[in-house]
Amino acid sequence: MSLHRVARFADVPEDRGLPVQVGEQKILLVRAGTSLRAFQGECPHAGAPLAEGAICHGRLICPWHKGAFRLEDGALCEPPALDGLLRYPLELRGDEVWVDDQPLADPHTPPADDPRTFIIVGAGAGGTACAAALREKGFGGRIVMVDREPGAGYDRTVLSKFVLSGEMPPEETPPLRDDGFYRAQRIERLEDEVTALDTAAKTLHLRHGANLAYDAAVLATGGSPNRLTLPGADLPQVFVLRSRLQAECILDSARPGQRAVIVGDGFIALECASALRQLGLDVTVIARHAVPFAARFGDAVGRAVRALHEDNGVKFITGHEACEIIGDGKVEAVLLDNGLRLSADLVLAGIGVHPATEAFASLPREKDLSLRVDDGMRAAQDVWAIGDIATFPLNGRPERIEHWRLAQQQARIAAANMLGGEEHYLDVPYFWTWHFGRSYDCLGHAAHWDEVGFNGDPGQPPFIGLFGSHGVVVAAVACEEDRAMALLAERMKQPLPMEEAWRLIRRLK
Repeated sequence: MSLHRVARFADVPEDRGLPVQVGEQKILLVRAGTSLRAFQGECPHAGAPLAEGAICHGRLICPWHKGAFRLEDGALCEPPALDGLLRYPLELRGDEVWVDDQPLADPHTPPADDPRTFIIVGAGAGGTACAAALREKGFGGRIVMVDREPGAGYDRTVLSKFVLSGEMPPEETPPLRDDGFYRAQRIERLEDEVTALDTAAKTLHLRHGANLAYDAAVLATGGSPNRLTLPGADLPQVFVLRSRLQAECILDSARPGQRAVIVGDGFIALECASALRQLGLDVTVIARHAVPFAARFGDAVGRAVRALHEDNGVKFITGHEACEIIGDGKVEAVLLDNGLRLSADLVLAGIGVHPATEAFASLPREKDLSLRVDDGMRAAQDVWAIGDIATFPLNGRPERIEHWRLAQQQARIAAANMLGGEEHYLDVPYFWTWHFGRSYDCLGHAAHWDEVGFNGDPGQPPFIGLFGSHGVVVAAVACEEDRAMALLAERMKQPLPMEEAWRLIRRLK
């Protein structure tokens, strides 16, 4: 053991961590009750500086994507991180803090002493988080992941944010786990597609003819992008974006100076508008709403986002719909219902997704084809469903929410319950969206509110906005307010009065 003096006890604040450097290691000192702990200084998910996060209810919350870790031992509590924090040996010598530059050993893989087989259908955010959580929670049996895409699951969120803009080559899209993880954790990966589920026989039927028997199964097939059904929608330059291959196809077609028409004004559509504009294309958005994102962000933030796009050259058309894509072998224009003809070299549909549940017709499905689950994510006996395909109870209402991190939250709940637990969804939905270098964070999932307040101007970040119903915070949106949103991500798990929320935010200034 090689200890280094790094700080004094009194230097470590109670409401945040203290970053220190030990050789090459970035380390964070935090208070855990009356004791100190030393953890890795960067989030294992994307490298965020944890010193810029928040401490609340015995948890350290990442400033960027709101992963949460237990102060006592660094254990993972909330995704999108899939690992807990490395912990470093620490000694107090009087008031002096001494830390070793070598972390404590990682936990070992559970022994293969369980005869059960757990099948995970889908290797995206939810499926991968479920596999990791099963091993983390001590399951030593067989885990098989089935996915129709080759290779390990990867971070889809970067496709519309950084890959289409040219900032990140498609081949550098981060994997959710590297190959070494799957080998070390004895997780089998099978490139195939489930075509049917027989819950009575506890069997999954695969497209290539094999059958898989399971003791428990998690369905995490995600959403399939909705495609345009207009005349001309089958032309080769008409795209959707969900996979890395689709991103590569768009980049193969897109060239600076070309004209792109985006149909839709949701989060993926406008992230793509931002990315393609940054790539040098002329971008026009055919929008359903005069104010984008108003249903989630409110009018003030929605207007600011649209203004940001327009300031960067994106054009919006509202009040009209595309009715035909014109071209002879390739896209030449988009015809609107008012007769306006928009010249175009490529068209991108950003009109939402539908649950990929075709193989699960034997289970009860909602009108939107999603699977109804309870608050423990159970869809049927020994079957759980998570992510985009799951309609689950949230605040007493059935909801289906297409958020990356929420799928991972549900994955951890499903994993615990597969092992006999009784965990329920009591978390706060969170997502982030990226436009022309600005990241907007959103907490909560409110359909209605009767009170809105802002600290700062949505058009000139930093700002944070709170949305209240009957005096309680139901949602928050912010830009460049990482610590405040990290704190709210944990604090909003219990009813939080608006006045108290503003006091907490002011205290961080």
